[in-house]
Amino acid sequence: MTHERDVVTAHGARTHVVAAGRGERTVLVVPGTNFGAAAYLPLAAALAARCRLVVADLPGQPGLSSGERVPKAGRLAWYGRWLTELVERTGQGPVTVVGHSLGAAIALASDSPLVQRQFLVSPGGLTRLRITPAVLTASVAWVLQPGSGSSARLLRVMHGHGRAPRPELVEWMTLVARHVRSSADPGDVVIAGRDVVRTVVVGGADVFLPNRTLAPVVRRRLGVELGVIASAGHLVVDEHPEKLAELVTDEEQWSRSGRPGHCAG
Repeated sequence: MTHERDVVTAHGARTHVVAAGRGERTVLVVPGTNFGAAAYLPLAAALAARCRLVVADLPGQPGLSSGERVPKAGRLAWYGRWLTELVERTGQGPVTVVGHSLGAAIALASDSPLVQRQFLVSPGGLTRLRITPAVLTASVAWVLQPGSGSSARLLRVMHGHGRAPRPELVEWMTLVARHVRSSADPGDVVIAGRDVVRTVVVGGADVFLPNRTLAPVVRRRLGVELGVIASAGHLVVDEHPEKLAELVTDEEQWSRSGRPGHCAG
């Protein structure tokens, strides 16, 4: 994928961004916990073929942005202000923010007037993540015994049933386990008080956010219906990048909304 890299300052934090593709609309991807721009290559390539794309490394998370940890108190509010400034510095034309997991919570915390749409994937910040025994066992092994085996086991738990993680993603998670200590559950988000068109999707086999639990929360807090991508897990961004890119850039489905809260299904 042909791309350009840049470093900008947003909310006082050094922020590494990757830009690719062309188009009148900018799609800005905000990663989840323990992920960075390099870990989203399949989704980035699918989006860059359809629009102008920007992917940011989160400050305080793995990647090439500032490594200084964001204060735990008011963390999502801090990230919301960071995203608002980042949109001002990187957006061209109408902006759609695609937030995955922690990135979705950050999108909800931002009140940027330049953002017309939010596409929230496996959104954190709306309800507590479910931690099953399988998740706990795999996570502890990943932290205490960093290596390709423990990384692959954790990623398999995060994927849909029977899916094998990409070797590149296994390598990424191994590097994270060896060199990074980042945060986990993003906590509860205070949703910025402005109207924006939203679509919310989750994998049907998401181990952290079962759709039966997430759907009523999304309906109550965001006023939209949850879209479910069958068989996908929490890493639906890696399992179905083309499907997500189609939903994000489908002008017809956005225009059918007519109000904040349309769901792509």
